[in-house]
Amino acid sequence: MEKIKVGIIGPGNIGQDLIIKLGRSELLEVACVVSHRESENLAAVREMGIDASDGGVDYLVEKYKGTIDMVFDCTSAGGHLSAAPKLKEAGMFALDLTPAAVGPFCVPAVNLDENFLDLDNVNLVTCAGQATTPMVAAINNAVGVSYAEIVSSISSKSAGPGTRANIDEFTQTTKNALEKIGGADNAKVIIVLNPAEPPIYMRNTIYTKVKNPDMEKIQAAAFECLKTVQSYVPGYRFLLEPIIQDDIVTMMVEVEGLGDYLPVYSGNLDIITSAAVHIAEAKARKLMGV
Repeated sequence: MEKIKVGIIGPGNIGQDLIIKLGRSELLEVACVVSHRESENLAAVREMGIDASDGGVDYLVEKYKGTIDMVFDCTSAGGHLSAAPKLKEAGMFALDLTPAAVGPFCVPAVNLDENFLDLDNVNLVTCAGQATTPMVAAINNAVGVSYAEIVSSISSKSAGPGTRANIDEFTQTTKNALEKIGGADNAKVIIVLNPAEPPIYMRNTIYTKVKNPDMEKIQAAAFECLKTVQSYVPGYRFLLEPIIQDDIVTMMVEVEGLGDYLPVYSGNLDIITSAAVHIAEAKARKLMGV
């Protein structure tokens, strides 16, 4: 079976991790990786036998229009705002791994469906959004959530220049996802870059103020959600299972990466690349009619 060809904008840590994950896919094949400047990472991509160029999205569109069906943008919010219209005009399905939010948020465990697969652009929210929105949505569906607050702690070593340059977009985009997809009436997001040595795994503390406290329903919903996310992010687990005091539910989820290109402590990056591949494979199955 011929694989669906995909492109990657940005050969940095996320792009390199995607190349390895996509290399295991039975449905997808990386045809081209582009950047706006020459680098060691681009040279490494060429050594893998993959076309790589510093011509950016213009090179990708001009050479591969009609050949590449999907493109992963791993650059920055500003970069995707520029690339998105060009990809749309070329008929390439864009998976946006930046906080640009040109397309609607997609958190596979919550809202991936046929409607998303018919769009031209979907946004992967943020790593914190992918890690916490499923749990907030699960609790909301079970007992209603009036307020959600998350504290996402990641290792400083796993926060690259893209994350650091987009902290404001990161917090706002994650907040929006908790409300629009998670269903919380209101939400607040805090991100902590932890310089601890050895580096910590990604940890997300989730506080929810619930409308109808029922611990049995909360536990059932949370553990069902855990299984769903683990189906595409195996290192997703409870560090603290749900507990309740009055109407406040507290839990903590940790994310261990697969250790493909990135260290296992970089679960914050692994969860977003894993979610992106999961969406792309769903799109590929639709294109193939399987």
